[in-house]
Formats: sequence, structure tokens, C-alpha cells
Amino acid sequence: MAGFTHTVALLSLLTTTAFISSFVVSQPPLDPAEQESVYRILESVNSGIPWRSLFPDDLCSSSPHGVVCDYFSDAAESSDGPGTPHVTELSFGYVSDYSPNPPCDFNSTLDPSLLVPLSHLRKLFFYKCFTQTQVPFPDFSPLSSQNRSASLEELVFVENPGLVGSLDGKISNLRSLRRLVLTGSGVSGGISDGFGELVNLEQLTVSRNKFKGEILMATFQNLKKLRVLDLSDNGLEGKVPESIGNLTEVLKIDLSYNGFSGRIPEILKGLKSLEFLDLSYNSFGNFGVPLFLAEMPSLREVYLSGNYLGGQIPEIWGNLGGIKGIGLSGVGLVGDIPKSMGVHLRNLCYLGLDNNRLEGVVPEEFEDLEFVSEMNLVKNNLSGRLPFSAAFLSKLGGKLKLEGNSDLCIDEALRSAKISGRLGQLKVCRQPDLPQTALLNVNSCPSLHASSLMAIIPIGLLLLCVCLFLAS
Repeated sequence: MAGFTHTVALLSLLTTTAFISSFVVSQPPLDPAEQESVYRILESVNSGIPWRSLFPDDLCSSSPHGVVCDYFSDAAESSDGPGTPHVTELSFGYVSDYSPNPPCDFNSTLDPSLLVPLSHLRKLFFYKCFTQTQVPFPDFSPLSSQNRSASLEELVFVENPGLVGSLDGKISNLRSLRRLVLTGSGVSGGISDGFGELVNLEQLTVSRNKFKGEILMATFQNLKKLRVLDLSDNGLEGKVPESIGNLTEVLKIDLSYNGFSGRIPEILKGLKSLEFLDLSYNSFGNFGVPLFLAEMPSLREVYLSGNYLGGQIPEIWGNLGGIKGIGLSGVGLVGDIPKSMGVHLRNLCYLGLDNNRLEGVVPEEFEDLEFVSEMNLVKNNLSGRLPFSAAFLSKLGGKLKLEGNSDLCIDEALRSAKISGRLGQLKVCRQPDLPQTALLNVNSCPSLHASSLMAIIPIGLLLLCVCLFLAS
């Protein structure tokens, strides 16, 4: 079925490119060396498709989706001409009907030497190309001897579990690289200090691989332009290097699902542009929720779940009104939930405080969080009446999670209301004991007060005594 889909997409591409090429004015042809290079790369990615017969013409005029050209004018050429065509992007792996790149087969390979003639190549993209047969991560170092590495700006490998080996010495020469994305692969080894030579890097995303060991201090030393750092879901360990404080332009840091330990580095507070910080599910020590978060007003999301930080939730929220997501699940918190969270965090959308040992009541100020869409307070020691209105409970529905708080209760009226969610698991709050006089009045006439009743009782007894005396 997948092969049929790819064939239909390819026929569609042929029709589209033939239609477009009929409108292309006379232009210089692609250099034969580049044309041959692209053919050979296409054949290495999928040898079952007759690329040369399907696309016999100039590949900058008629090519499969994913092969992109641009025109460059040399100083000796007239500025009025179209310029010389060069291949600038190669994308492989069928993504969707909207991105029908050339499909890969089970035996896809990549020989970086085939890239040597592509002197203006800026982007190289592979999606689910290396899935069955194990293929070593390509060694791009030969490009440096041909002075061809200067143009490559984006190197992207997404969902290629068959890609194995290490990165050591294979990419450090790609000095113009702005984006390096390697996700869902079998690449292993350490996070090489070779990254530190990629001084123009703006995005480093190497998540869901098999990297392990400690990160060298020099790794982040020179990455002054980095804006996205994602090392999540690997086997990295040890302390986060202090050189992470050199990433002064960084917007996102995701180190989640690793084995980092020690104290969460205070040097992070110097990253004034940082908006997203995820350190969850590591082994950071029992040092409490970092107080220096109060000095990071640009934060929009902070996730520390799964690290046994201990202590109470600190009063640090006054300067963090822009935060939209907070994850403090399973971090060993004790004590009360600060009311200030409901006062200051007016943009909050997600709050995770589950699986801790929090006590006391749920702050009624939480009802003022108008943008909140999920609140998880599961498995704590919270008590008292749930202070939310029916409208607030209806808004959150099943996203308000309260199970595992045995002393938390809800008003009968709210429990009886048809509100979606899990409120039925909460016990009903017990009504306060009424005074005895009130109980006496339950079935009496409204005009009959307790004082009148008490006045009637002695008169009855007197009449009874008189009757008994006369009868004797």
C-alpha cells in the first residue's frame, strides 16, 4: 500500500514538473557534474526507481520534489542574466502528500563523497530513510579537503533508527552549519567537543538517540549563536557543564530524560532570553526548587518533574507572570501550595504538582487562573473543601486531576451537578453540626420558637398535678 502511495505521488510530481517546465524560459543548464551527482545520490537512496529515465532533462528545470536549485551570479557575469544554476537543497523520505520527497528503500545508503560536486548545497534532509539495515553515520570530513563544506547550513536526520555509529570527527568541519537535527536514531558515543567548532550553530537537536557519558566542558564554549539546545532522551550523565552559561542567545534548553546529577546549575539565571527549560526526569539532587528561577522573567515554561528536589514550593512567582507551564511532578515537595501562585501566574495553562507530599487546602486563588487548561494535583495530602465554582470545574473537566487526596472533599451541589471529569471520586464535605435548638425547630411552625415551647411545658405539668389532686 505504501509503495502504491509513493508511485501515485511520483506520477503526480512528474505531471506537475512537466507542466511547470513548459513555462520555464531559456536558462543556463545545471553543471553536468552536479546533475550526475544528484542522479547517483537518488540511486543510492532508492535504486528501484529509474530516476534518469523519469527525469532525463535538466534537474533544475524538471526534478523530483525535494531537489531544489537556485541561481547565482558570478562577478564576471552580467547582472541582468538569470545566473548559474546550482543545487541548494536535497530532501529524501516521503513525509506526506504535501511533502512528497523521493521515497527511500530498505537499502538506502549515503556516501558523502557524492556531495563534493554540489558546491552550493545548503540543506540535506533525511526522513525515515535508514530504518532496516544498519548504516554508519556518514563521515562528512572528506568535504573539507574539497572546500565544499562551507555552504552546508542544515543537516537533518529524522526517525532513522538504522543509523548507527558515533559523530566523532565526522561533522566538526561543517563550519557554516546553522541547524543540526538528529532524532530517533541509533547513533551512540559521547557528545563530542567537536560541536564546539560549529560556531554558527543556531539549533542543536540530538534527541532520542543513544548518546551517553558526560558532556565535556568545552562543548558549549563557543556556541554563542545557539538558540535551541535539545539533548533529551539519551543516556547522558554527570553534571551539566558550566559552559552552558555561554549560550546567551538560547531560547530553549531541553535536557530531559537523561541521568544528569548534582545541583541544577545557577549559571542558568544568566540566560536572559531563555523561555523554555526542561530538566525533568534526571537525577538532580535534594537542593529544593531553584530560587534563582525568580531571576528569569523571560521563562514561559519550566519543567523539573522526576528529580527529587525536596523542600517546599518557594515564594518566587512575583516576577514570573509570563509562565504558561510548570511541571513539578514527583519532586518530593512538602508543605502548603502558596496562594501567590494563583495571584501572580495569570498566564498559566498547565500546572503539574502531582505525586508529592503537599498538604493544606487548594488555594481558592487558583480559580483566577483564567487560561489554565490542565491542573494535576494527584497523590498528595491535600485536605478541605475544593474551592472552585461549577463554571471553573466545567472548563477544566477531566483535566482537573485530584485523585489520591483522601481528605479533600467537594460540596454536594457540585458533585450532583453534571460536570465532566473525575469529581465523583471525591467525598462529599460533611455539613457542620447544627445546634440542638435548631433541630427542635425542624418540624415546628415558623412562629413557634424554642422559648415558647419551654414556656408551655411547665403549665402542662401544673394542670396535670391539679387534676390528680382533685381526683384523690
